[in-house]
Amino acid sequence: MERLRHDDPPRLGPYLTLARLDADSTDGGALPERRYLARTADGERTVLLCAPLPDAAAPAAWAMEAELASRLSVPRFLRPASQGSEAGLPWYAVPYTPVLPLPAALAAHGGPLPEDLVRRLGAALAAGLAAAHARGQAHAGVSPAAVLLGAAGPLLGCFGAVRSAAPGGRPGLDPGCLAPELRSVGRPEPLGDVFALGAVLAYAASGHTVPEQSELPPGLRRLLASCLARDPADRPSAPQVLHALSTTGPARTPAPAPAPAPAPAATPAATVLDEQAPPPLPGRVVAALAAQSAELLASELPAAPPARPAPQKVH
Repeated sequence: MERLRHDDPPRLGPYLTLARLDADSTDGGALPERRYLARTADGERTVLLCAPLPDAAAPAAWAMEAELASRLSVPRFLRPASQGSEAGLPWYAVPYTPVLPLPAALAAHGGPLPEDLVRRLGAALAAGLAAAHARGQAHAGVSPAAVLLGAAGPLLGCFGAVRSAAPGGRPGLDPGCLAPELRSVGRPEPLGDVFALGAVLAYAASGHTVPEQSELPPGLRRLLASCLARDPADRPSAPQVLHALSTTGPARTPAPAPAPAPAPAATPAATVLDEQAPPPLPGRVVAALAAQSAELLASELPAAPPARPAPQKVH
């Protein structure tokens, strides 16, 4: 939770902004959007409020991606509950629950996360991606800063960051998360999400999206290397990553993803997370979540502008 800056909007739609969720800069890559903690003027509702950067080249495309995300019912994807526009700046809101972006979680923990937590985190995210991929939809915005950790498990925000970038532009993601085939304005595909997921898990386990092999836990090295293969044909699918991370012992290297087949009407990956308890978080991360909640609860709403006097009737 960070203080607002002079160029932050004081209000978006019915919400008064109280603080930024993200620090000005992190080692987990830039964000393609700004995220605020905000509250209605009556103090009744607190939300996580997202908006594109003020200098975004394609705010309309960002708004279209937010609309698509609101219609998806995919586990672990941040789902907009309401949308709007303020002075030409689009926004969307989701009900607030204490969350930390992955870079903030590593900072609170004091370094990389334990291997068991990285595996559980990866399995949860892989299951969500598998559900989206079964619907023929790529997330196209996976990065460390897009991962939000909370008591109920991880969520993925920044949906469609690559797709909403202007032609020839760069999405606000860590370069290590952008699959090679997307660096020349390629169409985002599911295996690009797998590459980004590998970079996110490498970051969670080492503090870097492009670490040396020696910096990674031995039990994850082969799996992450396969996710980060330069050729998409050499990468596993999201369900294969989920299976590899869900097995006991060192994560095995899954075979490359087979050619895509028509998606069935329903997929087990869409419900697998409902049957799993959220991964337990380290004590310092839990303390940081509690501190965020307490600080937000104590935040005072900005003073509302004075009401305009009612017009006088002329007799």
